[in-house]
Amino acid sequence: MSQSRFNHVFLTQRAILLRTLQRMVHNHSTAEDLLQETYLRVTRALNERPIDHLEPFVYQTARNLALDHLRARKIQARTLQEDVPLQILQSVVAPTTTPEDATQAEQLLEHLSVSLGQLSARQQQIFILSRLHGCSYQEIADQLGVSLSTVQKELKLIMAICVGVAERLDQS
Repeated sequence: MSQSRFNHVFLTQRAILLRTLQRMVHNHSTAEDLLQETYLRVTRALNERPIDHLEPFVYQTARNLALDHLRARKIQARTLQEDVPLQILQSVVAPTTTPEDATQAEQLLEHLSVSLGQLSARQQQIFILSRLHGCSYQEIADQLGVSLSTVQKELKLIMAICVGVAERLDQS
């Protein structure tokens, strides 16, 4: 099976593949990323061995990538909840805010900003990729060229710092 045949199959099936991935991960941007990774993985596989049934192989590759992504997100969500005490998780969002709550939230943000500013450049990057960009631990590890364990340990440390800041503010 040639690369040109694969390119033709991929281009003709791209829209259907993208919709399938979007239905699985519920995010257009993530589906686009998974689609691109599908292309790269199938191209690598074609360079290693012949593939007799190309279309099913492409769909199975895309499906497996989406399932891996969903598993990683589930683990990430579970890890986050296990790292932070339940009472802090429950107090993060209040249905109504008073001026005192707003002042306390502002102070918390200021203290968090100072504390997070003292992190190493890599720790800041891990925090931003995880919390602001919603990247999975594996995506962060791949992007930064570190192990999955390193990302988990760094995020656990960062979350402990955040919890410590919140607890110190509550005590004052």
